[in-house]
Amino acid sequence: MKKILLLLLVLTLVVSCKSLRKGKTGKPGERGEVVTSHKNQNWISERPIGMVPIPGGAFVLGQSDMDFNATEVKALQTTVTISSFYMDDTEVTNAEYRQFINYVRDSIVRTLLAEKAGTESSGKGKGEGIGDYAYRSKKSEKEQSAYQKFLEEKGGRDGYDNVGKELDWSVPLEWNPERYPDVAYAEAIESVYYTPEERFNGERVIDGRKLVYKFSWLDQLEAIRKKGRGKGLIKTEAIAIYPDTTVWLRDFNYSYNEPLFEQYFWHKAFKNYPIVGVTWNQARAFCAYSTKNKNDWNQSRKKKKDKVFEYRLPTEVEWEYAARGGLENAPYPWGGPYLIDDRGCYLANFKPKRGDYIEDHEKANYMYTAPVRSFHKNGFGLYEMAGNVSEWTGSAFNNSSYTIASTMNPYLGNRIEDARKVIKGGSWKDIGYMLMVGERDWEHKDSARSYIGFRRVQSIPEGLKVKYPQIKKYNKGN
Repeated sequence: MKKILLLLLVLTLVVSCKSLRKGKTGKPGERGEVVTSHKNQNWISERPIGMVPIPGGAFVLGQSDMDFNATEVKALQTTVTISSFYMDDTEVTNAEYRQFINYVRDSIVRTLLAEKAGTESSGKGKGEGIGDYAYRSKKSEKEQSAYQKFLEEKGGRDGYDNVGKELDWSVPLEWNPERYPDVAYAEAIESVYYTPEERFNGERVIDGRKLVYKFSWLDQLEAIRKKGRGKGLIKTEAIAIYPDTTVWLRDFNYSYNEPLFEQYFWHKAFKNYPIVGVTWNQARAFCAYSTKNKNDWNQSRKKKKDKVFEYRLPTEVEWEYAARGGLENAPYPWGGPYLIDDRGCYLANFKPKRGDYIEDHEKANYMYTAPVRSFHKNGFGLYEMAGNVSEWTGSAFNNSSYTIASTMNPYLGNRIEDARKVIKGGSWKDIGYMLMVGERDWEHKDSARSYIGFRRVQSIPEGLKVKYPQIKKYNKGN
């Protein structure tokens, strides 16, 4: 009898364990147990378009070849471990950054139109009058919920300033002045253009100074100091996002770069070239916009999706790890030690000789930047991790960072404030040494240059099943 009871007890435990594994445990707290009541389903990571997954791992950080003593950016080698993340396979391009510009432009215009419309709501929602551009709450015919009424009462007080100010993006904008629907519309939309006395040859151009993007972020340093969360920890920034096209003239005082100053950012011929002339803060603003844009899309679906992990700039160490492409102690993303392949073709866009900025006179002919994907990708599938343009990272520059930072995802940004930010990769104007993955350089975060761009990353949760690329070494002649 005892054996039968023991057998039944064992079978009960087995069934219970199977039920727990399957998530069929009933209500939380059932039978006094703290268990989940829903099916245990793994969260699936959706690979962002244009990004590649970088598998986490350990590597030797720092310059592995041709390191010079007593230089300002000298850093000792150290072994560190990096978590997995997604990374843009190319630098952010002019075309991609223009989408950001256009979104901010349209947001500003729609806000101006909505303010002009006030409580007026007329027309068929097709842009036939200023009333069509009113805030969505002004055009809603449904009875407000208790929560909406509460928000209306709070509007303009206690941090509820933007309540009821949701823009109606379904109404098309009219940019042709000959087809403006009414005077109020014309007055609002013309306010974002340069005034007639500021126009060149009478051309109507959007005033880039008015393209300001606002976003919020948590001040980690302040949170650490105050040991908590409260007023003053959430920072809101307003960043003028239009790139500084004058960098083509300022960076090279005695050089004829006027065509690039006039055309590089807007002309279709340069749409797939890396964006330059952006500051560190402008790059951060683009990342914040990317996060908001994706989250807005996820929430607009019939079956809503979870919020995405934020897009951000890579840390200095993440960038170096990704640039190595899985190769140990290799000076360049393709391995090395040479800068040319077995056919004599240069493997990156850089300055090969004194006064000679053209790498391959017969094939490449890139005197300045090159279109993205012009050169071989590294083992992780990343293009132009050396040369073309240097890239902003999220890390503050510190000559002792390799020594004082943790060996687990090293980062000083949550402890040190510094106007100098690390840039990596070397650019079209740099010599071969600057292209080494372990080489360090910096620039002031409010500076824009004709040779600095950026790319984004997105963290991958630990233990998530992701199909990572098989590491391949580019070894033609190396």
